Amino acid sequence: MRVRRLACLLLAVVFVSAAGAFPTRPLAIIVPQPPGGANDALTRAIAQKLQETLGQPVIVDFRPGGGVIVGTQALARSAPGGHTLGLITSGHSLNQALRKDLPYDSVKDFSLVARIGYYVMALVAVPGFEANDVKGLVAAAKAKPGSIQYASLGIGGATHLAGEMLKLMAGIDLQHVPYNGSAPAYRDMLGGRVSTAFVILNSALPHVRAGRLKVLAVTNPKRSQVYPHYPTVGETVAGYELTSWAGFAVPGGTPKEATQALSAAVLKCLQSPDLRQRLTDYGLELAPLGSGEFESFARSEAERFAVIARDTGFKLDQ
Repeated sequence: MRVRRLACLLLAVVFVSAAGAFPTRPLAIIVPQPPGGANDALTRAIAQKLQETLGQPVIVDFRPGGGVIVGTQALARSAPGGHTLGLITSGHSLNQALRKDLPYDSVKDFSLVARIGYYVMALVAVPGFEANDVKGLVAAAKAKPGSIQYASLGIGGATHLAGEMLKLMAGIDLQHVPYNGSAPAYRDMLGGRVSTAFVILNSALPHVRAGRLKVLAVTNPKRSQVYPHYPTVGETVAGYELTSWAGFAVPGGTPKEATQALSAAVLKCLQSPDLRQRLTDYGLELAPLGSGEFESFARSEAERFAVIARDTGFKLDQ
C-alpha cells in the first residue's frame, strides 16, 4: 500500500507540473459487461464524443464476468493517472451494500467521475408466455409455484434484485437464471430455454418490435418519459420500484485534477444535442451529476440497497 501511495503522489506531481496537458495519450473505458447490450451502446456513443472533446483516441475495453466484478477489479488495478475510466452501474452500489468478498474496496479503490442517467429496466417475456402483464404472471406463479424462471443479466446486479424484489413483494416463487450480459440471455429466451427476464428495455426493443419478445412492465417508480405506454410493476405490486443508473469512475488515487478534467469533459459531452438524442434513443433518461454529487449519490444508493435487502431478505447466493 505504501508503494501505491507513493506512486499516486508521484503521478499527482507529474500531473500538476504538466498542467493543461491532460490527457497526454489515448484513454480506455473498461466496460464490465460483454458487448452487444445497452452499456455497449452508451459507452461507445460517449467515447466517440469524448474523443472529439479531449483530442485523444478513446478505446472501449470489455471485461465481462463475475456480475461486473471482473471488469470493476480491472479498473481498480489500473494505473491511477486518469487515462483509464470504467463504466459503473447500480450493481456497483449493490455489491458495496451486500458483498463482503469483493476483491476491491468499493469506496477507497475508486473516484467517481460523472453520472450519466437512468436506464429503463423492464420485465419481458417470450410471446407464448401465458401472461401478458404482471397481474397474469403473479397469478401463474401462484398457481404453479417454482415453475417459472426469470433471467437476469448477472448475479448481484439490478436485474437480479428486480426479480427477487418481485418474488418477495408479490409472494411468489420464481427460479433465478443468471446470465453474463443480455446477449446470452436473449439467445436462451429465443431458444425457448427461459420464458421471462429482467433486462434493460432498450436492448430488448429490437426483439419486441420483431414480435420475438413482449414487455410485461417497467420497474421505474412511474411510467417512463421515453416509453410511457408501458405500465410499471408498481401498478400491480404496490410499492415496487427499482431504477438502474450508469456513470463513470477512475481508479482510486487518480489525481483530483485529472478526475475533475474528465468530469468536466463528460458533462460537456452530455450538453451536445446529438449525443443527448442518441442516448435518449438508447432508452436512457439523462440525469447528469458531477464528481462530488455522484460520490454522494452512490453512497446514498448503497445505503438504500442495504435497506431494500434487509426489508426483502434479498441475498446474493440465490
